[in-house]
Amino acid sequence: MSIDVATLHHRAELLAANLPPLMAAADRVAATVSQGVHGRRRIGQGETFWQYRRYEMGDPIQKIDWRRSAKSDPVYIRENEWEAAQSLWLWSDGSPSMHYKSKKNLPEKAEHGDILMLALASLLVRGGEQIAPLGRGARPTAGRTALLLLAQSIEERLLSANDNQPVGSLPPFEPLPRHSNVVLFGDFLEPLEDINRAIGAYADRGVRGHMVQILDPAERALPFGGRTRFEGMENEGTALIGRVEGIREQYADRFDAHRGGLKAITRSAGWSFVTHYTDQPLESVLLGLYMTVAGPRSL
Repeated sequence: MSIDVATLHHRAELLAANLPPLMAAADRVAATVSQGVHGRRRIGQGETFWQYRRYEMGDPIQKIDWRRSAKSDPVYIRENEWEAAQSLWLWSDGSPSMHYKSKKNLPEKAEHGDILMLALASLLVRGGEQIAPLGRGARPTAGRTALLLLAQSIEERLLSANDNQPVGSLPPFEPLPRHSNVVLFGDFLEPLEDINRAIGAYADRGVRGHMVQILDPAERALPFGGRTRFEGMENEGTALIGRVEGIREQYADRFDAHRGGLKAITRSAGWSFVTHYTDQPLESVLLGLYMTVAGPRSL
């Protein structure tokens, strides 16, 4: 996919009509979290020296620094900083269910998903990683261009929704290279067999992944009372419950079972999984996610 920088900058200006609050929020969250990871270094195959540490059973003999070891009894190995960039593809669910919020003072799930995705992308780019939006056939890039492409994917998704075009609730499949990474943001309330199929398509290719489930607190607690009508946001129909309190325990069991199923699916694939609720701070989940995605790794 060829990239016209002038076109990207023009698209960025168009984005200003729709995404300024989102981008500003993502920048604020990323800036806060970056303070917690500033100066973080990773062990890897770079050429820049980081530190000495004592030799341990299983360490390659080639890493022993004989000059440093000759100065004392312990044997030391030399560790360098990581200098190889990862390739990561990011996706955020924009289907109708993501536009739910149980209270006026809460954000929509889609808003938190997009902010987290953009903030994570900002942190990754600052760390020298290469990113791309998933499902667009784009090659991962670094720097401002990568962030513009990701923002453009959000804009186009919003335009599709405004035009009543269907927006998928599960990540699209794209034949990614082995050992690449995907990060997925969504509510993942679809049937477990469908989610397992979508995740398995990537795991079978050796793709590493990270799933961030984003939920409204009402979807966890079912805080409603009395006679309540529930309407599906994705053509599931309606359900009239005469007394919501009477089904709360049964609902909690099914909710926990679904989350348990998601954990089992991601664990089987070797992926990470975390749940974020829209009444919680974004910074804490972003920091944990960034340290998982960009943390130490071996080749």
